[in-house]
Amino acid sequence: MNRTSSPELFTWEFATDPYPAYAWLREHSPVHRTVLPSGVEAWLVTRYADARQALADSRLSKNPAHHAAGAQGKSRTGIPGERSANLMTHLLNIDPPDHTRLRRLVSKAFTPRRIAEFAPRVQELADSLVDAFADEGSADLIHDFAFPLPIYAICDLLGVPREDQDDFRDWAGMMIRHSGGPRGGVARSVKKIRAYLTELIHRKRADLGNDLISDLIRASDHGEHLTENEAAAMAFVILFAGFETTINLIGNSAHAFFRNPAQRAVFQDAVGRGDDAVLDSAVEELLRFDGPVELATWRYATEAFEIGGQPIQEGDPVLVVLAAADRDPERFSEPGTLDLVRRDNQHLGYGHGIHYCLGAPLARLEGRTALETLFRRLPDLRLAVEPADLRWRGGLIMRGLRTLPVEFTPEKTAG
Repeated sequence: MNRTSSPELFTWEFATDPYPAYAWLREHSPVHRTVLPSGVEAWLVTRYADARQALADSRLSKNPAHHAAGAQGKSRTGIPGERSANLMTHLLNIDPPDHTRLRRLVSKAFTPRRIAEFAPRVQELADSLVDAFADEGSADLIHDFAFPLPIYAICDLLGVPREDQDDFRDWAGMMIRHSGGPRGGVARSVKKIRAYLTELIHRKRADLGNDLISDLIRASDHGEHLTENEAAAMAFVILFAGFETTINLIGNSAHAFFRNPAQRAVFQDAVGRGDDAVLDSAVEELLRFDGPVELATWRYATEAFEIGGQPIQEGDPVLVVLAAADRDPERFSEPGTLDLVRRDNQHLGYGHGIHYCLGAPLARLEGRTALETLFRRLPDLRLAVEPADLRWRGGLIMRGLRTLPVEFTPEKTAG
């Protein structure tokens, strides 16, 4: 790559493999001003030390009101469709003390006990999805497995009735399909989700259950002052932040195994032996190596200050590039190598500081369960296309494959 000019960002070629460009930025322009595909100007933070600082810096607000741009500029930041659907009041867009209050309420859904109780359901979902294609000898791992698993899991967590969950799957699919293109398609699906969540909250008030939406309603009724908009926005962001990250964790991890057969063998051996330590370590390394979230969600400077020696002006948007930070050779030995038993793996895949991903324990459970199930039941799973034929989605925040065609020995003939 030319050492005198910065690499071209956000092209389809870049989406396929952004890591050489991020390596150039870390070395030559670690806090880099760029124009995003939406036309918004923002700073990209690419070194691990700077990224960790920025993620926990209270001078970087999550509230879009601090963006120096006018109304038109503000409309091009954040989650597509959330503004027009009146879904802005959630954990990704607010600061303390409101953030502290809402995070306390939602954290009850992600306690270790709650996640442990949910594990059998995740395993049931993984097996039932594999059951649907195991006799076929081929599948698209994204469409047939990685996509529906977290959708159904999060629907169960929220309390969406089983008979409505396929509608959620359709709406979420619209968000995924349109994530790299015009925002209008995403906005339409977001509005459908908003309307459904509003109606579901009303129904839940008359029939509370053991689910997150019921818990939010109970908290509101007991003096926590949770508005209906806040409840709907919180349910929406848990769906949005939870399903696509897990899709990408499963898809990116399977892809990494196809490209790194020796490490895949380490994983499959650990599955066969039930080695929890290696399996847990593997998930952390997969999150670091090619994680599901490429850039952390939007932040805005509330005052002028410096990151990595670079002056940032009040109102400037700042995007922390997790994918670049997690391959920083100043922090990780041989960062471009997949090493499932890597020690001292303090990656930033789920963030850092007060905005650390609340759903990370559930995502880890889903990712590990999905990968264990796949490679235990379909041990000769392999790519059905050339790696160069795979296409990556072009969205800004997330990193994931559009499709992942695979082949394997059908289960009915495997024995």
